[in-house]
Amino acid sequence: MNKQVLILGASGRIGRHSVAAFEQAGWTVRTYDRATGDMRAAAQGCDVIVNGLNPPNYHNWAKTIPAITRDVIAAARASGATVIIPGNVYHFGDQGGTWSEHTPPRPVSRKGRIRLEMEREYAASGVQTIILRAGNFMDPDRQGCILAALYLRAIEKGKITLPGPAQTRQAMCYLPDWARACVALAEMRGDLAQFEDIPFAGHTLSAQEMKTALERITGRALTFTRFPWWVMTLAAPVWELAREMQEMRYLWQTDHALSDARLKTLLPAFESTPLDDVMRACLPG
Repeated sequence: MNKQVLILGASGRIGRHSVAAFEQAGWTVRTYDRATGDMRAAAQGCDVIVNGLNPPNYHNWAKTIPAITRDVIAAARASGATVIIPGNVYHFGDQGGTWSEHTPPRPVSRKGRIRLEMEREYAASGVQTIILRAGNFMDPDRQGCILAALYLRAIEKGKITLPGPAQTRQAMCYLPDWARACVALAEMRGDLAQFEDIPFAGHTLSAQEMKTALERITGRALTFTRFPWWVMTLAAPVWELAREMQEMRYLWQTDHALSDARLKTLLPAFESTPLDDVMRACLPG
């Protein structure tokens, strides 16, 4: 029997790379757009559901994320599928360090509390759920990821944009790597617990380390420019995205990494794409 996976939000960042990775691994891939169709019907016969649904630009998380969660749990219960979710780091709050599945949640933002409650719903649902937790996305397709939209927004002018201190480390995730790990975990789901919280370390980078790598690759001297947070402050009363970004500003000031211990235990042969290759892939052009 063919291995079948349902990718939710297949046109988004997680969805596109998940489709490619599962197809390459020989799975039969179905895709689902929340605007059309019945998710439970779409999930029938599927072994795995990858939840790539996420409201763009943080829009109306308080209502939309619980609604998506209810739909996905219902579809997984009806089909018996395992759910895989791209977790984030919001619920860790502003206490820096190397975060793991054992780090107590300490959300300091509304979005952190929403995501924590979402994960708790999956844990209590009885549906097998794998949280593959990652930091900021790096997308070779440059589709609105943090690397392209923020750090490299002025790279063609020889500038790297600083959202916080240049030496503050951030957990960064190259999306094709996340998708490969997602497939590998899907294929060993029978050996996993009912609820798994698996950090995906990816690349831990400061803006200074990013600058050094990009200068090495391009052979060009680069400079830093500050992200205009003052514009977000002024625009916040009338611009939803500005308000939501302001709330998450603390993360750029919080030095952090994700532990790779659990993933290495489960997937000892897994290797991330080398940093220089990631940077080359994500540069414009």
